[in-house]
Amino acid sequence: MRDLRLTLVQSELFWEDKAANLRHIEGLLAEQQLHTDLILLPEMFTTGFTMNIGGTGSSMEGTEVAWMQSIAKKYSCSVAGSLHIEEEKKHYNRLLVVNEEGILAQYDKRHLFGMAGEHKAYEKGTEPLICLINDWRVNFQICYDLRFPVWSRNNNNYDLLVYVANWPARRAYAWRQLLIARAIENQSFVAAVNRVGTDGNQLPYQGDSCVINPMGEAIWQLADVEAVKQITISASELQEVRANLPFLQDRDDFKLL
Repeated sequence: MRDLRLTLVQSELFWEDKAANLRHIEGLLAEQQLHTDLILLPEMFTTGFTMNIGGTGSSMEGTEVAWMQSIAKKYSCSVAGSLHIEEEKKHYNRLLVVNEEGILAQYDKRHLFGMAGEHKAYEKGTEPLICLINDWRVNFQICYDLRFPVWSRNNNNYDLLVYVANWPARRAYAWRQLLIARAIENQSFVAAVNRVGTDGNQLPYQGDSCVINPMGEAIWQLADVEAVKQITISASELQEVRANLPFLQDRDDFKLL
């Protein structure tokens, strides 16, 4: 396992305007000299966190997924982010992991944010996603999943926990603290990407995208501005922490229903 190069895109999002968001994110990436293994985009990066499912959906064979593949080809990497997918007349907040060859993996958001009516607009996911990115076992989750530690429980089966989010500024303190907790309790790196700006409901976001090491220390964090951050996480650091403090072997044994 070698070190993993991450690129986090903390961007503003144009409300329900898929074409504008793709152009904008592509422009942010083009300003960088990218040498990366994995690009992380925010939750619902094509539309913002909208409950308006009429006309905002994308298909698995559509322009937006093809755009992800084109970015993966351009930078010879994998790309991950969630978007509104419409499939067989059902709607999903679906995270896709795309590489040069096509869709590598997908994850439908498990915990739908009931206070915004997400559970009425979108179908609930049932299966977690852990997939290999350059020999790193990566657990991909979406926003509200962060509040439910059982769903991120590390059964010694992942090395990096990723969150893509539209997490509002009014709950930024919870965002920061929960990400630290997830890193410590799972003895894992955590990479979390959130949007900035104001959405169509006039709800502000302040980013606070970050990368946290397995000891719970933020090795990078940024609030309230657009940014594309390239950062490398260390395989040897992860292995050393787990060897010196092997507390995952003492975890309680239970099954997730």
